[in-house]
Amino acid sequence: MTGADLLLLALGAVAVGAGVLVVTTKHLVRAGLYLVVCLGALAGDYLVLGAELVAWVQVLIYVGAVVVLLLFAVMLTRAPIGASDDLDRPGWPAALIGGGAGLGLSVLLVDAYRWSTVTMPGAGTAERLGEQIFASWVLPFEVLSVLLLSALVGAVVLSRPDIGRRGDDAEAPARSMASGGRR
Repeated sequence: MTGADLLLLALGAVAVGAGVLVVTTKHLVRAGLYLVVCLGALAGDYLVLGAELVAWVQVLIYVGAVVVLLLFAVMLTRAPIGASDDLDRPGWPAALIGGGAGLGLSVLLVDAYRWSTVTMPGAGTAERLGEQIFASWVLPFEVLSVLLLSALVGAVVLSRPDIGRRGDDAEAPARSMASGGRR
């Protein structure tokens, strides 16, 4: 085993460990921070494999944008910051299904490749990758941006109880404030 192989395995173990912590923690904000560690370890794996562009896109898009959006939505919706009892569910069914799926995929991959060597294609350029992505994947990127924007607007609407009230209900806080809090 080379040093690159050991580094790849170590970063993979960090990613799997952080992923387990994401789904087992009772603290929502900590789950978001563990997700940052998991996605950062995956970016490190991409760097070890020589895919620098994919690694930096991973850091910018997933770690930088999606996790910040997740934490921003948690703060906007006033979700509980500490441990939450409704996140306390038995974990053995999920562990059984996840472990079975992981074992099944491992057996399938070992059986399919039987430890054969695969020749790698020549190194691509950022220009070729950009042409491939934006030639056939522009519409899904735009749909995803609209979906994220609507989720953010929905979080703002849910976090503001005064939005969407009808006539008398909306004026009640203003009258209460004008009368010094007394009715």
